[in-house]
Amino acid sequence: MKIYRIPENLKTIIFDIDSTLYTDSKYAFEQVDIQLRYLAEKRNTTTEAIRKLVADFRSEYSKNNNGKKISLGNTLTHFGVSIEDSIKMRENLLEPKEFLKRDEKLISVLSELSKKYKMICVTNNPVLPAFKTLEAIGIEKLIPDIIGLDTCHKSKPDPEILLLAARKTDAKPEECLSVGDRYDIDLSLALELGMGGILVTGVEDVYGFTEIL
Repeated sequence: MKIYRIPENLKTIIFDIDSTLYTDSKYAFEQVDIQLRYLAEKRNTTTEAIRKLVADFRSEYSKNNNGKKISLGNTLTHFGVSIEDSIKMRENLLEPKEFLKRDEKLISVLSELSKKYKMICVTNNPVLPAFKTLEAIGIEKLIPDIIGLDTCHKSKPDPEILLLAARKTDAKPEECLSVGDRYDIDLSLALELGMGGILVTGVEDVYGFTEIL
């Protein structure tokens, strides 16, 4: 965990979902790879070829943008897959319940946090599979609001998404804390907007939030 800034008057915690509110390397890999396998089938090519194409593009993007990373959704737009297509693909393909299970420790931590703060999820997945993920780990009632790829039809990092999260929870940007596992995607823009930021390596770090907040 790396704490960049915690707002003095913290009102809202903005959580990323994947590899933040759960730690499961198999599902983290599968939810990306299942899309690449689907694209390979549609384009009558091999999965290996699509994997290499995407990996090479992301590597080149990082080199040309001072090491910054690009989301899968934004990557695929460069190969003719619109955000709308990404939304449909993920809604049809992603089934988190096949990989994830109820997390009693996380439920306890978020229950405590909900007494002091509003919480909202911001994800690059559409709302439906995102909700299924929260449901699988048992926190769908604790964080009932999700801003997904189909909310603004934009992928993180984008200011519209983060500012919407602040407005939805009646908070100013400087009263929000963004939590995620990827600095470039989840935190860098949030910090520029005046929000706080905590970089986590998985849900194990979130377990300690009742102590640091």
